[in-house]
Amino acid sequence: MQVDFYHLTRDPAEMLVPMLAGKSLDIGKRLLLVAGDEAQCAILGNALWCARPVSFLAHDVAGSERQADQPILISDSCDPANGASYIILADGQWRDEALAFERAFLLFNAGQIDHARTVWWQLTAREDVTPRYWKQDGGRWVEGP
Repeated sequence: MQVDFYHLTRDPAEMLVPMLAGKSLDIGKRLLLVAGDEAQCAILGNALWCARPVSFLAHDVAGSERQADQPILISDSCDPANGASYIILADGQWRDEALAFERAFLLFNAGQIDHARTVWWQLTAREDVTPRYWKQDGGRWVEGP
């Protein structure tokens, strides 16, 4: 499985999540978007509504009546009630349950860099995980060393 580490140096998670979600949907993948804080979940949901000028990224929150039908499900846990194969950990906190997904994205900021480094070293020791590091270069994302 692949784990992409996104180091948020300029923009907050809600600026990146719509791009990652859109690309995931474009290749036919369902997505679980995880944040432990209810307020952050609301901010991320709003970002998905406003991301595209002519449409929105269809989503709902875990526990809703039609959660299984949603291409993007926002939750505070790693339960893929929508059948997601991709997971975004938008709050910078790694959860080992993410290893059950085909691909995981860990978004972290400068205050979470020590945690991200620890997770990086733990995952690089595993043969079944391919970690990749992404950083902001101006207004775009580039893969780092």
